[in-house]
Amino acid sequence: MSTATEKSEGSVATAPKKTFDFYYIEGGLPRGRAVKFINAFAAVLRHTNYKPLLDMYSRSTAKCARCTVMCPVHEATGDPRDIPCYRSQLILDIYKKYFTVGGWFKTRVMGEGHITNDDIDELAESVYRCTACKRCLLQCPMGIDHALVTHIARYVLSEIGIVPKALRVATREQLEGPSANTSAIPVVALRDTLEFLEEELLEITGHEIKFPVDKEGVDFVFFPAVSDYLLEAETLMGNAAVMYATGNADNWTIGTQNFDGINYGLFYSDWHLENIIKNVVKETRRLKGKCILIGECGHASRSAKQFVPVFGGKNPPPVINCMEFALDMMEEGKLKLNPDIIDKSATYHDPCNIARSGWIVEQPRKIIKSFIKDFVEMTPNGAENYCCGGGGGTVSIDEMHKFRMEIGGLKKAEQIRNAGTDYVIAPCANCKKQLGEIIEYHKLDSKLIGLHDLMLKAIEFK
Repeated sequence: MSTATEKSEGSVATAPKKTFDFYYIEGGLPRGRAVKFINAFAAVLRHTNYKPLLDMYSRSTAKCARCTVMCPVHEATGDPRDIPCYRSQLILDIYKKYFTVGGWFKTRVMGEGHITNDDIDELAESVYRCTACKRCLLQCPMGIDHALVTHIARYVLSEIGIVPKALRVATREQLEGPSANTSAIPVVALRDTLEFLEEELLEITGHEIKFPVDKEGVDFVFFPAVSDYLLEAETLMGNAAVMYATGNADNWTIGTQNFDGINYGLFYSDWHLENIIKNVVKETRRLKGKCILIGECGHASRSAKQFVPVFGGKNPPPVINCMEFALDMMEEGKLKLNPDIIDKSATYHDPCNIARSGWIVEQPRKIIKSFIKDFVEMTPNGAENYCCGGGGGTVSIDEMHKFRMEIGGLKKAEQIRNAGTDYVIAPCANCKKQLGEIIEYHKLDSKLIGLHDLMLKAIEFK
């Protein structure tokens, strides 16, 4: 996307006219990575609607630091560089310097100078210390969405090749690879897994519960996080059991051309976000499905819920999370859970992607309280919950494991310890991975489990 030409890391580059639209800077430009970043930033602004937002944010007071008390990373480190508004200011300062008239005047007339490669390096490190949990938004008096500003910075960085390898590799496989999913699971392996789970379900429940594949004309096309097929067998069996118990055994399906609800574009690239959403909609329409049903994955749910209406074309299919569906079935009397099966205590972790906005907060609690007698809330919870510590795609970056355990997830570890329950219920693929590692790392006396895992134990079949 960059249009500038670069002579070398240590030389001044030149650029064709209109690189910065009417803010074109005659003469020398910043050097090395910096010039690539500015050109990519210009292209992103030209082809998106972010400019009015950044105009507004850059004119606001973004330095009051009230967000400090809400950020779990800053609470753990105390480092001023981890204050959300400090991080936002890094990219807003670049925006003001190169893409506003006042900035142009100061840079070219007053001679304040260009950004440097060191500025880009600081920005790149800073934006991936953020878990994008949006907790800071709850305290910002100016309404600045620091997580969104972080996303914009990651997006621009990705356009010049600065993106964690784990995210890049997974997304490339999903969009360009033969498997078309982030875990590179071939269709033959998917079918083998589903057959095995059907056998397990028969042994557990005594009922022939199936996973329909490529069934056309159904109401629900199912998209869990594809990692569930590798790591969360009980969750998937719970999903299938709910469909069977509610009379929807023949009314849902898994598609073989796309069976991955994961959307890492949400974390770093609008371009990838859009194309992944289009593929989900394409598969739903291929199977003539009426609705997109997302499994226990917070970011898969949020990306579909928010962006299928944006990128899904004319009359996009509605999106529903599997917990919403289960509660609807309960309230209609089609799903019954035995309250005498689970005799252990449980707490519930709110995934940021579905709880911060207030979308899915009470639904899982109503389900849990219907069949688990000893339920303990974490504090805070709901829309004010603490992030698991692996949000914003950081859970996939193995190089950040120590950071996730000792900084990003420290507050969540404290919450789990204080709750003191037998079970920690977490309905999100990323949260499950992170919290499982948190429990092991901090030697917490709790077991991580998915909501549908527990529901499978308690479902009353007719």
